Amino acid sequence: MKPLEDRIADQVKQIPRSGIRDFFELVQGRDDVISLGVGEPDFSAPWHIREAAIYSLEKGHTSYTSNLGLLSLRESISRYVTGQFGVTYDPANEVLVTVGVSEALDLVCRALLNPGDEVIYHEPCYVSYSPSIALAYGVAVPVETRVEDEFVLKAEDVAAKITDRTRVILLNFPTNPTGAVEPVEELQKIADLAIEHDLIVVSDEIYCELLYDEETGMELGEHVSIASLPGMKERTILLHGFSKAFAMTGFRLGYACAPQILTEAMMKIHQYSMLCAPIMSQNAAIEALENGAEEVERMRRAYARRRNLVLKRFREMGIPCFSPGGAFYAFPDIRKFGLSSKDFAFRLLEEEDVAVVPGDAFGMAGEGCVRACYATSYEQLEIAMDRIEAFVSRLES
Repeated sequence: MKPLEDRIADQVKQIPRSGIRDFFELVQGRDDVISLGVGEPDFSAPWHIREAAIYSLEKGHTSYTSNLGLLSLRESISRYVTGQFGVTYDPANEVLVTVGVSEALDLVCRALLNPGDEVIYHEPCYVSYSPSIALAYGVAVPVETRVEDEFVLKAEDVAAKITDRTRVILLNFPTNPTGAVEPVEELQKIADLAIEHDLIVVSDEIYCELLYDEETGMELGEHVSIASLPGMKERTILLHGFSKAFAMTGFRLGYACAPQILTEAMMKIHQYSMLCAPIMSQNAAIEALENGAEEVERMRRAYARRRNLVLKRFREMGIPCFSPGGAFYAFPDIRKFGLSSKDFAFRLLEEEDVAVVPGDAFGMAGEGCVRACYATSYEQLEIAMDRIEAFVSRLES
């Protein structure tokens, strides 16, 4: 019999384990650790949303739904996307409900890519982008974004990566792990490139409700979806979901909005893999979209207050950290200490019981930084920042 490792598919052998999960196996079971690591809200989903899921069960709504998802949910999504992004999609055939945005991304890659097709995306980025492309037999082509540019994706850098094999540009703004927001002027240049080279754009906008203005951090900043720009709706797949703004990570619910022919292609894969998203989660999501705005704003303002604390404390320590315009991550630059991102994170964990994620977990462009998630309580953040200050004081002495 061949060794079992020889039975593993080549494309699976080649993808790395998640740098986040590898690191946080060290944290499991340690009650003494303050985790600024996994990007998950510390809030529970608002009660009225949980109640909708409970009522769904009580009413016996435990069946399959349409492969596309409940029509009532797709109608709610269409109304919400029109209000949030200024783009209207037909709920009958341009909206697909998925098991989280992660499944939506997988469906996009498998629906669009032939072996060897190239996908341009920006790093640092969410850890699943490159593996999702590889699992669909595509070629991941990263474009470095830099702390000196506040991690803005430059259209000229995208243009330099386009070849005759390029099929897709993948965007994520606001960005995990940096919190960067793309200026509309640069977004328009990227849209122009997509039109010029006849490319599809996939835009992951899961953090778009969590925005902060530059001056105080408390008011809403500006977010523009590339799908709303002239000539882009017909070549854009908009990905969004409920995990971040609505604190519904465990509900595992996302959606993709796209022209009908692209939605149909994704649905064909979805129907043979997931079949449909859980009906209880879908019913809860309707309540979230229809009545959740006040709770989203309450959580956003709590994140804004935490963001301001973390930025202030890093800067007081002399650690450069640009102001994230969205999401709930800070990405401080720790290069001055002469440690790699992994060494800094491991030593901080061992010496001060604070967990952050090494920047290189998000691609090599993240080396020299660490990700600190401020989706934890203000009081815990104060303690964590005190511990980080003690740690860097020793490094500097």
